Amino acid sequence: MEMIDHLATGFAAAASWQNLLFCLIGVLLGTLIGVLPGIGPIPTLAILLPITFGLDPLSALIMMAGIYYGAQYGGSTTSILVNMPGEASSVVTCIEGHQMAKRGRAGSALATAALASFFAGCVGTVFLAGFGPLLSKIAQQFTSPDYFSLMVLGLVMAVVLAHGSVLKAVAMVLIGLLLGLVGTDVNTGLTRYTFDINGLWEGIDFLPLVLGLYGIVEIIRNLENPPAKRAPISTRLRDVWPTREEFRLAWPAALRGTGIGSVLGILPGGGAVLASFASYTVEKKITRQPERFGTGAIEGVAGPEAANNAAAQTSFIPLLTLGIPSNPVMAIMMGAMIIQGIQPGAAVMTARPELFWGMVASMWIGNLMLVIINLPLLGIWVKLLSVPYRFLYPAILLFCAVGVYSTSTEPFMMVLMMVFAVFGYILMKFGCEPAPLVLGFILGPLMETNLRRSLTLSRGDPMIFLDRPISAVLLAATLLMILLIVLPQFRKTREVAFQED
Repeated sequence: MEMIDHLATGFAAAASWQNLLFCLIGVLLGTLIGVLPGIGPIPTLAILLPITFGLDPLSALIMMAGIYYGAQYGGSTTSILVNMPGEASSVVTCIEGHQMAKRGRAGSALATAALASFFAGCVGTVFLAGFGPLLSKIAQQFTSPDYFSLMVLGLVMAVVLAHGSVLKAVAMVLIGLLLGLVGTDVNTGLTRYTFDINGLWEGIDFLPLVLGLYGIVEIIRNLENPPAKRAPISTRLRDVWPTREEFRLAWPAALRGTGIGSVLGILPGGGAVLASFASYTVEKKITRQPERFGTGAIEGVAGPEAANNAAAQTSFIPLLTLGIPSNPVMAIMMGAMIIQGIQPGAAVMTARPELFWGMVASMWIGNLMLVIINLPLLGIWVKLLSVPYRFLYPAILLFCAVGVYSTSTEPFMMVLMMVFAVFGYILMKFGCEPAPLVLGFILGPLMETNLRRSLTLSRGDPMIFLDRPISAVLLAATLLMILLIVLPQFRKTREVAFQED
C-alpha cells in the first residue's frame, strides 16, 4: 500500500505539463544521438549540463535520464542498418541485426529491438521502484576482488561468443587489454605505451577505436565487395512487424535479457555493455539450433537489446540509493544533482520523495513515449537501406568525424581513428572479430584498478580472490567456462554455431 502511495506521488509530480515536455525532449534527443553513430549520451549530457542550472531539479533530471535510456533505443538502429554500433552496448546487436537487414528483415529487427527495449525498460523501472534498496545492498557486498573476478568472467564470455578460432578470440581480448593500458599510470605518474606521442598521455578514447574498427572498416568492406542486391522491404508498419515465428523466438530471449540486465545494471562499470554480451552468450548457449547464430537469429537482437535497456534503468539504483555513480553517465547525473543542491543517496527517498518517485514515474512515461515515437519511424529507418551506397558512405564518414571531434578537438584523434580503421581492416582479412577486443578495452582499466586495490588490501597475497565467497564463486564459474571451451564436444558445437557463410 505504501508503494502505491509513493507511485501516486511520483506520477503526480512527473505528469505536470512541464515535466512531460522535458521528458519528451529528453527521449527525442536520446533517440537522435543513439541513431547518429559516435554522438553518445556522455558528451551530450556534458554539453547540456549548464542548461540544467536554471531548471527545476526534477525537470532537469527527467530530461537527462530520458537522454540516457533514449540513446539505448536509438543505438540499435545503426547497428542493424549499417553494422555500426551507435552505442558501446549495441556492439552485440550488429552480429545478428545486420544479418537480418541483409535478408530483408531490417524492419522486423528494428521492431523487435524497440519492443524488447520497451518491455525491459518498464521491468527495469519496476526493479528500481520495488527492489532498489534490496539490490543496492547486494551491490554493496561487492568489493574490489569481486569486481575483478566478475570482469574476468566477462572476458571469458567474450571468448565464448566470438566467431571463429578460440585462439584468435583470446588474442583479441589481450590486445584490447593492452590498448586499455595506454596512457598515464594514475598511481606512478609514468606514461605507458605512449611512444612519446602527447595525444596518448590521457589514453585512447573509446570513439576513435570503435568507429575505426566498425564504422570505417564496414565502409571499406562494402566498397571492396559491393553488397548484393537486398530483398525488397516494405515500409508499411504492418509489413515490418515481426512474424508469428519471430515473436515465438524473440519473447523468451527478451525475458532472459531483461533479467540479466536488471541484475548487472546495478554493478559499477560497464553494466549495459556486460549485460548485452552476457545475454547474447546465454542465447547461444541454450539454443537448439546454434547454426542460426551469425546468420540473423532474432534472439540475438531481442536478448541484448532488452538487457542493455534494463541495465540502463537499474543503473540509477546505486546513484539514488547509495549516492554512488555506476558509470560515467551516472557521474554526470550526480554532478547535476549536487549543482541543484541535492545530495545523492538514501536520504533522497526520505527528504525528497517527490524527486525519487517522480523520476521513477517519468521512466515509465518516457519508455511509453519512446515506443510510440520509434515504431512509426521504422519505415524511415528502413528507407535508409534504399539509399545508394555511394551517397550513404560519405554521410557515415561525416558522422564518424563529427562524433570523434565532438569529444575532442585534437586532430590526433582523427588520425587515431584512421589507424584503427587500418588495423580493423587487417583483422578483417585475418578473420578476427573486434567485439572481444572492444570488451577487453572497456574492462581493462577497471580490471587493473580493482586488481591493484585487491592486492593492496591483501599486501600482495593473491588468495584474497579465493577468500572472498563472491569472488570465489565467480572464478569457479570462469573456470567452468574455460573447461567447456576446451572440451572436444563443446568445440565441435561452437564451430557449428560460428560457421561462416
